[in-house]
Amino acid sequence: MTAQLTEPATRTWQADPYADALRAGRGPLYLRRHDGWLLPLEVERWCAEPDTADDTVLARCTGPVLDIGCGPGRLVAALARLGHAALGVDVTPEAVARTVRAGGSALCRSVFEPLPGEGGWGTVLLIDGNIGIGGDPAALLRRAARLTAPGGTLLVEVAAADVDERVEVYVEDGTGGRGASFWWARLGSRALCAEAKAAGWSPYDTWRTAGRYFVHLRL
Repeated sequence: MTAQLTEPATRTWQADPYADALRAGRGPLYLRRHDGWLLPLEVERWCAEPDTADDTVLARCTGPVLDIGCGPGRLVAALARLGHAALGVDVTPEAVARTVRAGGSALCRSVFEPLPGEGGWGTVLLIDGNIGIGGDPAALLRRAARLTAPGGTLLVEVAAADVDERVEVYVEDGTGGRGASFWWARLGSRALCAEAKAAGWSPYDTWRTAGRYFVHLRL
């Protein structure tokens, strides 16, 4: 199947129930596959201050930082406090508004649209499962390479399991509210490294903290 990278998914993340959950700062919120499989979305963690696992990501950031799918902006705001030039990108207006209120800078835009500083970002982030954006990791990794400066870094949070899947899902709130279907991807570290090499990235490091798994790539 061909994953879709454009408007249906963008409209989903701009609409209820995801925007409502961000507005409230809490869930429950899930990605549901059509066979009934559920992935809980950690809205409360996204809306809180960075945790110990996030701190390991922040410590690896160098130069100006672009956070793709920044959500409510905890990492962008923390990077600003640390003195980094940092920009978040998200398709959800409420996410962008929360990022700005937290002290960060953000644009309401798809990563596949033109962005400031293309080819000059020292570090690009795909955290909280955002390697799944668009359901096409290969396209997303190629796009990230075009955004990153030569010798720059891509930090990716991956699934704990050794998975490599592209699935059609929708967002639901557990009480009957749901969004339109769209394509999403889930990759473990082995699958991510294979896709990354094909997109011009070199695996540099992997680490696990507080039950979360990350891969450090270099261009």
